[in-house]
Amino acid sequence: MKILIVGAGGQLGRALIDAGAGHDLLPLTSSELDITELGQVRKVTAAHCPEAIINCAAWTDVDRAEAEPLAAFRVNSLGPRNLALAAAGLGIPLLHVSSDYVFDGSGERPLHEYDTPNPLSAYGHSKLAGELAIAGIHPLHYIVRTSWLYHVDPPTRRNFPRVMISLADREMVHVVSDQFGSPTYAPHLADAILGLLATEAYGVWHLAGRGLTSWHGLTTRLYQNLGITTPVIAVPSSRFPRPAPRPRFSPLTTIQSPQIILPSWEDGIDQFCRDIVHSPNN
Repeated sequence: MKILIVGAGGQLGRALIDAGAGHDLLPLTSSELDITELGQVRKVTAAHCPEAIINCAAWTDVDRAEAEPLAAFRVNSLGPRNLALAAAGLGIPLLHVSSDYVFDGSGERPLHEYDTPNPLSAYGHSKLAGELAIAGIHPLHYIVRTSWLYHVDPPTRRNFPRVMISLADREMVHVVSDQFGSPTYAPHLADAILGLLATEAYGVWHLAGRGLTSWHGLTTRLYQNLGITTPVIAVPSSRFPRPAPRPRFSPLTTIQSPQIILPSWEDGIDQFCRDIVHSPNN
């Protein structure tokens, strides 16, 4: 399949390129295609004539979105709308990556595809608006919600595991223990996305690391895998106030058919640790 990957320079874009053997991939970074410009989107997509589009481009600075909501909405809402218009014009599927931040996290069970979104932050609202724009424009869509995404590549990316590794030389690290989600290793998500594209089962999907944990639980397993002995101290989220509210409990699960289940979050952390040890740029 000839697949145009938008936002190919980020964590998921890199993982898709690595996982895409057997496909004709057309990766474009955000600097090569500005999805907020409809004319540019139409011109580029028509020139490449893909059979599907995967949108990995996103504004991901959750806290900055509180101060700059219009900028976040341009990338997370207007951009997906433009891609949906272009995909609809070509009659091809669009797969768009969304977030667990479309939920308020007030429940006590993992969230499935038919639970009602209720975002708390400007970032969450912008992601939900992008979902709604796509669904209202183009029936051949996959909206893939994921959570707590991380990858070894690119090495400059300040994802949560890398930040925790950078703090390991401290006497101890304090990590939030009252926020829960489904950590997702980008290569696992990339494999699932490419499998999903072959199903023609359009709609909303939750694809995230199986199971759930807290940031504290993730850090504990990360350090154990890497042989780091720095004590990991559990603290409430109130210890680290942030501009944007976070969902307290937003693990994702799926009830879609055909069911696509990712490896467990533990398997993801274990694989990340193996990969980072062998990465030349770790």
